[in-house]
Amino acid sequence: MKRSVELLKSEAFLNRPLQLFVNRCFENFIMPFHTHDFVEYSYVAEGSGFHHIGEDIVPVNKGMLFVIPIGIPHVFRPVSTDATKTPLVIYNCLFNAELIQSLRHILRDEDIMQHLMDLEQNRQKYISVTDHTGRLEELMHQLYREFSVPGPGSLAMLDTLVSQLIIMTYRQDQQKKCMDSTPHPPMFHDMEAILHYLRQHLGERILMSDLVQLSRWSEKKIGRMFVRYTGQTFRSYVQHLRIQRSCELLKRSDQKVGMIAEIVGYQDMDSFHAAFKKITGDSPLAYRKKSRV
Repeated sequence: MKRSVELLKSEAFLNRPLQLFVNRCFENFIMPFHTHDFVEYSYVAEGSGFHHIGEDIVPVNKGMLFVIPIGIPHVFRPVSTDATKTPLVIYNCLFNAELIQSLRHILRDEDIMQHLMDLEQNRQKYISVTDHTGRLEELMHQLYREFSVPGPGSLAMLDTLVSQLIIMTYRQDQQKKCMDSTPHPPMFHDMEAILHYLRQHLGERILMSDLVQLSRWSEKKIGRMFVRYTGQTFRSYVQHLRIQRSCELLKRSDQKVGMIAEIVGYQDMDSFHAAFKKITGDSPLAYRKKSRV
């Protein structure tokens, strides 16, 4: 069953002369899977959850920044329906092709301009980088403050801040691609690789010992890294990932609940129902019914 996608149009967000919109929002389960006719930079400021983008489901936590090209469907989801306990806070910076052209005199670099044109014309995949230094977070804070409370020279200041955001993200993405292209031994070196392994083997029995063998880290170190990187323990993270995947299958397919539970790695239906109810607040069937109203 193909997932429906809602189109968000720039005229609902972008007003002249800015052609720019910046906000800070608490993600929920109400916002539909959507696409838009503007470029979007989204920064995870607080909490953890999942980013459904294109065909991917990406676990997210504080410090991750996504660049979503025009035409790429996506939506953020928190780990729980109880936003008071586990909020997922995102800063969004939206702009269109008109602003891209007006920034040409600031950016000047043809590679960066081509990068922006590719984003505008949906000629590249989404970008994901991690803010290890806090500089991206500070930029998003400055953008939000300047946009929310404009003062003398705000137009020029916003152009400058957006240009810095574009350049810093582009540089970090290029560095990431360079590192990814460097040959390395076939072993897991970081948490991104471990999380990718979990997503690929979600329907199987996953033990901490499997991750020890793959990463060459101790169980204690892996446990610490999970809490530091995702804000959750290993078991909690896997449980949330499985329930999140089951939510997608309940919405997008007509498969029976028992089959979905097995697909996401549950052999015991009572355990699946208990975990699903704890995280979403509904039974699987009630969730499916609500999601299709």
